Formats: sequence, C-alpha cells, structure tokens
Amino acid sequence: MKIAFVHYHLKTGGVTTVLMRQIAAIQGSCDTLVLTGDRAATEWPCKVVEIPELGYDQPGLSPAAPDRVAGRVLKALSDTWPGGCDVLHIHNPTLAKNRQFLQIIKRLQQAGANLFLQIHDFAEDGRPDLYFEEDYPANCHYGVINKRDAAILLGAGLDGSGLHHIPNAVQGLSVNGCRCPKPQILYPVRAIRRKNLGEAILLSMFFSNNGRRLSVTQPPNSPTDAVSYRDWIYWVRKNRLRVDFEVGKNVDFSVLVDASESVVTTSISEGFGLAFLEPWTAGKLLWGRRLGGICGDFENSGISLNCLYERLEVPLAWIDAEAFSRDWHAAVFGAVERFGHMVAADAANRAFSRLTRGEIIDFGLLSEKFQRQVLARLISDPSAKAELISLNPWLSHPGVVSDPSEIIENNRRAVLQHYGTKRYRNRLLAIYDQIVNHAVCHRIDKGALRDAFFDLDRFPLLKWGAYAR
Repeated sequence: MKIAFVHYHLKTGGVTTVLMRQIAAIQGSCDTLVLTGDRAATEWPCKVVEIPELGYDQPGLSPAAPDRVAGRVLKALSDTWPGGCDVLHIHNPTLAKNRQFLQIIKRLQQAGANLFLQIHDFAEDGRPDLYFEEDYPANCHYGVINKRDAAILLGAGLDGSGLHHIPNAVQGLSVNGCRCPKPQILYPVRAIRRKNLGEAILLSMFFSNNGRRLSVTQPPNSPTDAVSYRDWIYWVRKNRLRVDFEVGKNVDFSVLVDASESVVTTSISEGFGLAFLEPWTAGKLLWGRRLGGICGDFENSGISLNCLYERLEVPLAWIDAEAFSRDWHAAVFGAVERFGHMVAADAANRAFSRLTRGEIIDFGLLSEKFQRQVLARLISDPSAKAELISLNPWLSHPGVVSDPSEIIENNRRAVLQHYGTKRYRNRLLAIYDQIVNHAVCHRIDKGALRDAFFDLDRFPLLKWGAYAR
C-alpha cells in the first residue's frame, strides 16, 4: 500500500511522535510519504514534502486558496506515486490551527482521495479558539486513540464500520537500570496549562526531606501557555521551592527517566496519555492524578493504576471563593457563546454547588491564580499541611507504595503486550485495508459532539478559562 501522512508540522511533540511510530511500524509493508507545513529540523525514514500552506495560520498573512493548496498536495502525491495513493492519513484535522484545513481536505476528498482522519484532540473539549464553524468531512473514515472518544463519535452519528480505535504504540524506554537514581521526581511534560503544573508543585511540597526535587522536562510552545509557565517559574523561585524546570532541554528523555526515583503526572486532560504507560517500561513507578476517561482503557488491559488519585481536595476557604465563582461562571458562559451550547443560569449554579459541596474543591478545577492562593497558604500556615493531609491521606506519603517491584513488573509486561509495535502494526494495516475496500456514508453531528464534552461537573478553568494572574 501507498500511505501519505499529513500533519501541520513535524516539531517535537505528541502527534509527531505518533506519526514517527506509525511510519516505523509499517516500514517494509507500505510505501510512505509525509506532507507537512513545517518539516522542522528532523530526520525521517521516508520522503518528506514541505507545503507551508498546510501549517498553522500565520498572523498578518492571508491564507492561500484551498483549491491551490489541495492542488499542491495532489501534485506531491502524483510526483511520488504516478499510479496513485491508497490512503491519505491526516492527523488532527478538526482543530482549526489552519482555518483553511477543512476546505483543503474536502477538495482532496472530491478529487478521489481515500481519507483517514485521525483525531487526537477535540476543539469541543475546551479548545474554543480552535473550533471550526463548518461541518467536519462526511463519508470518510475516522480514527480515535481511546474508547471514550470512540463512544462519543458513535453517539454523534458515525458508523462503527468507519470509526477505528487505534491506541498509540508504546516503545519501551532504553535504560541502563541506574542503581543510584537522583532524588528527583520527574514530570515528563511540555508544560502547557492543562498539564496542571501548579498541582505538581503542590505535591513537591509534601516530598520527604531528603533532597527530593520535582523536575519538569520541557517548556510550552504556545504564547498563552508560555505566559502561565513563566509566571510559575518566577513564583517557584521567589518562594524557594524544590522544583527544577526544563531539565529535558539538553538531556535524552530515557536518561532522565533512568536517573529518577519515580514519575508523576498531574494533567487534567489527555488525548491518549503516553505518560501513564512509558515509565513502567523503564522500571519506574508512575503516580499522580488519574483520568477516568482514558485510564479505564489501560486498566482493562491489566495495568494497575492503584497508585493514582482521583481528586486533590482543598478547603474552599483557602481561596477567594467569590472570585472563583465569578471566573468559573464567566468561563461557562463564554464557552456557551463560543460553541452555541444551551445552558440555563440555574443549571450552572447547581453544577457549581455540586463542585463545591462541603466547602471543598478539587485543586485541578482551579486556575493558576487560585492554585497559588492554596500554595501560599501551605507556605505561610504551619498547620495547613496537616489539614490537607486529613482531606487527602495519601499526601502523607506521595508516590510511595508497599510493593513497587511487583506493580512495576506487572505493568511493564502489560504495556508491552497490549501497546507494543507489533500489535500496533497489525491494527494499522487492518484499518488501511478497510479504508481502501469499504466506503462509508456517515457524518458527525457537531451539536451532539459538543454536548458530549460540555460537562459542567468536570469543568476545569485550566482548560476552559482564559489565563489571568
């Protein structure tokens, strides 16, 4: 088969990693080509064609006509394969990082391309600035990386024969088995807002006093996330907390993992969640916040995640509760306006009452300014840590389990068995075969898709609210 992959860019990141692993998985079985708006400084095992108009929108520059861009894509395909391309595999097409992207895709479909649209992230899931007003492409095959998203798209009108669950492949980390790891807890993350950096910083305040430090690997790329990130760096340094930033900028990831005691995650939202799987392959314990929508898939594959917590409860009295209520309601109705959703004021009020029942709030629902109010309380009030431990008993020994070796070995085997490259290759080839041989007639009901993600009982400001100091 001849498979052409399309992505906005090839910069280091989650989707680029997935794309590289897909090409590696099907090498020897398929001819491959990559089409991208920005090839970056990366080496690829196949031909790469850079078409800048496929990249992110550039401020101040008028976008190219969709017909023209689609024509350049078709020419690149015919120049590479005069006999035609079997599947055009497009990553994250429903995020409006390029406002012409849907029109380009529809022109390619009209020209006869067999489309496979793989969704990693949904604009409807707290990304209103990346939302397309127009309909998503119909009558083509879609792919998702977790069963939650598959269920949502089935409920939004897609037919099961044209919707494919393709969980990401996990490559075992190559490590030397460091006998004396540094007293560091690694947060392997590009520190965008939804990674919930404030919660990781809070956890570091409960590490035992033997020099343990939190190590955050990478800075964010986007301007909005960069502002929040810089403020966290300033705040941490001002308060002399045991946190190091950008430890992965000049050090290989596997070396960092090998040299760490354990790995933590505090993210409030993930598409797949490689961080829940990769550490086990390096013989490291993974602990932190559990995300029910995706962790259920892993647990059904035999991976034990009992060392994760569901909530981090803090007293509402520790923050400016009135200001939080105003910000939360403003975020709700801002999203309502942007997505065209219907929410009555009394329904929002009832949801807020549920979130703050018992005068307690989950730390992960707070924006950065309220998270800093909680951290400031922990710094200034000697009794605050004990009070927080009474609400969250696991905080008395964060990241500590009674039988780490047994859990690590069980999870290492389960990860490699269920998410290894061989199984991934077979899944991907079977999907391509179905795309080529099975036409589908279906479309996404965008209203139903939007409604599925708009859950006021899970409405964190780090995802839905604008950043404010």
